[in-house]
Amino acid sequence: MELLVNILVSAAVAATPLVFAATGELVAERAGVLNLGVEGMMVIGAIAAFSTLVGTGSHALALLAAMAGGAVMAGLFGVLALTLRANQVASGLALTMFGLGLSALWGQGYSGVSVPALPRLDLPVLSDLPIIGRLLFSHDLLLYLSLALVAAVAYVLTRTRLGLILRAIGENHDAAHAIGYPVIAYRYGALAFGGALAGLGGAYLSLVQIPIWAERLTAGRGWIALALVVFAAWRPWRLLAGAYLFGGITIAQLHSQAIGLKVDAQILSMLPYLATIIVLVIISRDASRAGLMAPACLGKPFHAPS
Repeated sequence: MELLVNILVSAAVAATPLVFAATGELVAERAGVLNLGVEGMMVIGAIAAFSTLVGTGSHALALLAAMAGGAVMAGLFGVLALTLRANQVASGLALTMFGLGLSALWGQGYSGVSVPALPRLDLPVLSDLPIIGRLLFSHDLLLYLSLALVAAVAYVLTRTRLGLILRAIGENHDAAHAIGYPVIAYRYGALAFGGALAGLGGAYLSLVQIPIWAERLTAGRGWIALALVVFAAWRPWRLLAGAYLFGGITIAQLHSQAIGLKVDAQILSMLPYLATIIVLVIISRDASRAGLMAPACLGKPFHAPS
């Protein structure tokens, strides 16, 4: 039982950066913006948080720096894709390469340096409950924040005027513009929100999951987050379930020896990425259904009539 609890707790930790990054990307895509630069935003958030914590000793400032770093990267993408109307796919790939390169340069002086991990909450009585206490009441604040954000995004998108406007822009930006909504401004806002959450996801990696700096710390999690948005059919609660599924797959390979699986470590390390490919292949088999789920204007540039 102790091993199972450890696996479940570790799976929740592994899922949290995916929840942050994928939730932010979901909001951007519901507004019609396809940002493939999630990996780049996450890694910049990771190094921004890590370097700020080393310099100041403040976890709060580190998290703010991560959000700012991710938002700035998203703003850069917005200038290319929204203002200059460059191809969104190419711009997103360029953003990822730029983020990976910049983080490697930025982090040269931090290689091998460790920092104190973000402390876990200790709730009186609740945290001491057998099994349930560890599973539900002994996590760090960011994990609970990620769950609250999913609930908030689901509510905003489906129950508020702001959510209706974002979805309208994602479905038909010309019609939204015709009735007076500033399409580009809303898309910049959605991008900045997504970038800030991707930065938080990166910060979770460098401050909680792996509190030591290493180049390419994100290890492809940005791409998994992108796949999760499609896997979830652009729905927040499905996204949460998918993130925890992928988190469980990631942790399973780490605990495989403890549960008696005799499989090469290299094969097990491939599992999260193999699962990502399988999910995308299954979805792509019914292209018409996937197309109906996706926002109609996803990835399409907006040209405001003069």
